Amino acid sequence: MPLNLIADRWIPIRRSDGTASVIRPDEIADPGLAFPDWPRPDLNIACLELLIGMVLLADPPADLHDWQARRAPDPERLRTALARLAPAFNLTGEGPLFLQDLDPLDGEPNPPDMLFIDSAGGNTARNNADLMVRRNRYPDLDLPLAAMALYLLQAHAPSGGAGNRTSMRGGGPLVSLVDPGTGRLWDLIWANVPYGKPAAPDVLPWMKPTRTSQAKGSETYPQHGHPAEAFFGMPRRLRLVSEAGRVTGVVQRPYGTNYAGWVHPLTPYYKLKAGAEPLPMHPRAGVFGYRNWLGVVLAMPEERVELGQRAKAVEEYGDRCRHLPEPLPDPRIIVAGWSMDNMKPRDFILSRQPLLPLDGEAALTLAAMIEAAEIFGSALRGALKPVAGEGTALDALREAFFIDTQSAFDAGVDALLRGEPPVEVAGAWVRALERVALRIFEREALPGLDQRKAEEMEAIIAAYDGLRAVFAGWRRPGSDAYVRLELKPRQKKKEAA
Repeated sequence: MPLNLIADRWIPIRRSDGTASVIRPDEIADPGLAFPDWPRPDLNIACLELLIGMVLLADPPADLHDWQARRAPDPERLRTALARLAPAFNLTGEGPLFLQDLDPLDGEPNPPDMLFIDSAGGNTARNNADLMVRRNRYPDLDLPLAAMALYLLQAHAPSGGAGNRTSMRGGGPLVSLVDPGTGRLWDLIWANVPYGKPAAPDVLPWMKPTRTSQAKGSETYPQHGHPAEAFFGMPRRLRLVSEAGRVTGVVQRPYGTNYAGWVHPLTPYYKLKAGAEPLPMHPRAGVFGYRNWLGVVLAMPEERVELGQRAKAVEEYGDRCRHLPEPLPDPRIIVAGWSMDNMKPRDFILSRQPLLPLDGEAALTLAAMIEAAEIFGSALRGALKPVAGEGTALDALREAFFIDTQSAFDAGVDALLRGEPPVEVAGAWVRALERVALRIFEREALPGLDQRKAEEMEAIIAAYDGLRAVFAGWRRPGSDAYVRLELKPRQKKKEAA
């Protein structure tokens, strides 16, 4: 039986009471719904993006006043608005098909496993190198799972060989969504829907011949499409092959749409230098901690704001909530995305970070604390070179420094929220960083020191003394960190006397 992504129930949802439901998109207005319930976290994030895109296309808020006025959903209005889009959201069958080329594609079908970003590629399988993620995990897919995996691939597509384009945000973009903390799915969706005007289904790229990209100068810029195409881009040319109500293969052809100049409202961007083109952020592998906050969770300092910008949805949310009649219970930022090494997935990041009500001097101090930690972390890395050499071992020790200082950072955030003087919070932060850094250095360098060669002993002792001088602010780069934190370097003993 064919699937229409507007008219049919196909989205698995976890309810606030812990039970499960399967819903149509218009049923997100139900106050008892909490969060998507797909079997993979990357599909849950993609589902949120899809639902936000659908509301943007069907019935977005016109402006701030309209957004505030419609915080309580109108189920009938939403159902009517989405119903207009139904002809564009068939997954299989005849006519235009969701996120697929308008016309059938020639070629041998790939297994449907290819729709998942962490699946083994063709070369990996041919070389029998698929040890961690085996090939053909999904020999066939039911239609709902195929639809969600197709959306995820088009929205986050990594590089995939000659002519197979990445998504308009590059391969494996960082996604950041505002979560108001109410536990209601509608509130989460509505918090992130951009301002706009309702659009007809024919603005969607699969409703017309694909804008291919073989020729030079064939990039697709924002002026070539509707703003909602940010949520419904088609960098990959794909057609699903179905049999007996299941997707059994995917035909792919190269040179899909090559997007340029688009800024997605759910992704933070940065610039390599002032005036340069904004580039989408991508997640690092490992824990998303405070060192990753700048430009994602916390706004960049004013002098660097042009170099990094939080996702538009995050930036706008403060204005949206400024005049609400009741405070939000626990607003958060959902941070997610695949960390990629070119075509190879390394890690899927999923984290909830606080949306902090800090501004003025407190916000500047918090940003400086993050920058200072990066400076001191680099100093620790340099000091450990005589012990750990270069490479992954040294990088792991630096990463341990950030992990081990997370609790002290959280304490600093709490102190700023309580209104404690920023200079005192900054001073306590430097002392906490120093304690952790010296502990790591002593643990790695001092055992067996007397068994080393004389020149090695001298290098380690000099590195230790240098690290302490950096943390005292007596030499660079520690003195740079002190300037950013607006602290004075510690007095030397002779000066104190």
